[in-house]
Amino acid sequence: MHVNRSTRSRKRAAATLAVAAMLGSLATATGSAATAAPKDAAKGASKAAPKAPAPPPADCSAAYRIEQKLDGGTTWGMCWSYDSDAGLVLEKVSYQPKGEPKPIRVLTSGKLAQVHVPYDNGKEEFDDLTTYGFGYGLQNLKPNECPGGTIRTVKVAEVGNVKGLCTTTRSRGHAYRLANDEGTKVWQAQGKDLLVYTVNKVSWYEYITEWRFSSDGTISANVGATGSLSPGDYDATDGRGWPIGKGARDYATSHSHNVFWRLNFGLDGSSKNRVEQYDSKVTPPTGNGKPKTKTTRTPITKELAGDAKSMRWWRMVSATGKNKDGHARSYEIVPGPTNKHPGRSFTKHDLYFTDYRKCEQFASNNIRNCGRNAPDSVDKWVNGEPLKNPITWVNIGFHHIARDEDQQPMPVHWQGFQLAARDVTAMNPLTPADLAGQNGRYE
Repeated sequence: MHVNRSTRSRKRAAATLAVAAMLGSLATATGSAATAAPKDAAKGASKAAPKAPAPPPADCSAAYRIEQKLDGGTTWGMCWSYDSDAGLVLEKVSYQPKGEPKPIRVLTSGKLAQVHVPYDNGKEEFDDLTTYGFGYGLQNLKPNECPGGTIRTVKVAEVGNVKGLCTTTRSRGHAYRLANDEGTKVWQAQGKDLLVYTVNKVSWYEYITEWRFSSDGTISANVGATGSLSPGDYDATDGRGWPIGKGARDYATSHSHNVFWRLNFGLDGSSKNRVEQYDSKVTPPTGNGKPKTKTTRTPITKELAGDAKSMRWWRMVSATGKNKDGHARSYEIVPGPTNKHPGRSFTKHDLYFTDYRKCEQFASNNIRNCGRNAPDSVDKWVNGEPLKNPITWVNIGFHHIARDEDQQPMPVHWQGFQLAARDVTAMNPLTPADLAGQNGRYE
């Protein structure tokens, strides 16, 4: 929940000063905490010690490098930075499954692009990233919030150093399972994900910005909202809320969270990717026949405001890279459950594809300088330009009608999407050795 503008501004200013004072005694160095460095880094200089690990690629320093080898031999690598408006930014994201001689670049950058929060009563509306200090609210994480992982130190402008970035791994259950026809053998593996996340406090809400990287090449981007319902919004006369206290006295005002992400794909290191849309149409059976389904591909060559429909999907296709079967590498965009909000022009569509412009960074209330009288929302940037370097904007909405269980504190409610590897490798990157010959037709 949010509070009114004046109260919110005072709260942000006070919080910034308090955090700055609290962190004033910390070291001023930027980047990761000392514990994030390899434990044997100092020993590596000794002739008698084991060979030191190879230095990270030159695209970012060790302090800003994340690299994790997962089950099945998959390695994810990326750089991180922190923006005082957008929060966590991941850059140069690459994926190297077993059998690939070098990392495969997936994203040039990925980040949040807005958290737009309109209230049902029409009295309040917030752009949490660009108006209400999302980036300044980065929270210190305790070790038990990052189990088995590393908490890195982030330098936040006007605040100071915050131990606010967790990198860890987490089990996800079955990666695959296959039993032979005789029932004498089962091939199965339990998967594990790399998790990278931060927590940002905006007034009463706390947002968990989470990125998951799986061993099969899947990327999952999620935002979890938790924290507290604002007592300032308990208004029984509103008529648009839900009673959460005794009787019919304390009504929590309903509202929406419209979360946007901005993705700059860089498949195989090239910005010249292409977008394709797929639609499937089912023809009902006639007589004793069976239903038929026909799928069509539509190249998206110009900027687009896209709407998700049943049996519709999009993929970003590499302009240069192919897998060992000779198929173009791509990533499919898989939106999660959403409540599309029709109240603003920029929230009326599920995806946007725009041609790259450096100043276009936030889906609404864009605060970058795009020139005098330039539009400040993503819907207005879709104007028919050719897609030479396509930027993807994903919008996932959640209509929050409070419930008694939302207090106290409020359980996390998630919204997000996935990027699924499609033809990035010729086979499942986790295929066991004795099934490696079963690619297409096999004897």
